Amino acid sequence: MSDPVVELRNVSKIYRMGSSEVRALDHVSLKVMPGEFISVVGPSGSGKSTLLSIIGCLARPTSGRVLIDGVDVTDMSEGELSDIRCLKIGFVFQFFNLIPTLTALENVELPMIFAGKLSEWEMRDRALELLDLVGLLDRANHRPSEMSGGQQQRVAIARALANDPTLVLADEPTGNLDSKTGAEVISLMEELNRETGKTFIIVTHDTNVARRTRKILYMVDGRLYEDPNEIPMFKEFRSRKDREKLLSELEIEVEELLSQLQAVKGGKGGVKELRDTVLRVRMGVRRIRRRLDEI
Repeated sequence: MSDPVVELRNVSKIYRMGSSEVRALDHVSLKVMPGEFISVVGPSGSGKSTLLSIIGCLARPTSGRVLIDGVDVTDMSEGELSDIRCLKIGFVFQFFNLIPTLTALENVELPMIFAGKLSEWEMRDRALELLDLVGLLDRANHRPSEMSGGQQQRVAIARALANDPTLVLADEPTGNLDSKTGAEVISLMEELNRETGKTFIIVTHDTNVARRTRKILYMVDGRLYEDPNEIPMFKEFRSRKDREKLLSELEIEVEELLSQLQAVKGGKGGVKELRDTVLRVRMGVRRIRRRLDEI
């Protein structure tokens, strides 16, 4: 069985500001297997971007271990982490982060230049192949200012794939696009995931984007959840709804008991009927007391 592409073991990240501390990640554990297409959703300040920075080797955890492709990177030097980022991980950002003075082709070539593993012609062929893959071969010689937002993001995706990484991290990749263009970008990522088998982790606050992925993780107050029902605020909400439903049912039972008590008070029916009614009322009262203990 292959190693996880990403493995976090009890990772915490604490930022210190003067005498105060902010726990951005709180004992997060995670395994991401090859070929997965995952989204991480959560409100602003929940720790999503910090999580991506830790996975992307852009930040170090305060505690815990981080493994990329089965290799523990927690204690690596900055130079070693730079190599991991360059060769193992591709990044896609909300604001594209293309070099404005370079053409689309040159932007895609840039990570390959840093890696230093291919000749000039090999880099050119690889960049053209990737631009063709994202449907922008005819924009190879255009600069970012000559392209739409959606086209720039496609170039950014091609750039992320330049060094053939095993993992692509996308931080709000549709956040600077209209809904139609954003949907097209996510469709492209889905297609690339299927065709190349590369692992995608997408951080987003857009539930429409999250629903397009095959697994959704939930980030709340620095903690990561696979099941939304385990999130404390959801559990509290569900518990409150259950109590409201129970109270509604009890109101109906009380009304029925009151009507039975009225029958006893009015002396309607024979002695046996009255005795049976009193017994039912007593049992009903005990049942209500037990159910009230559940609230």
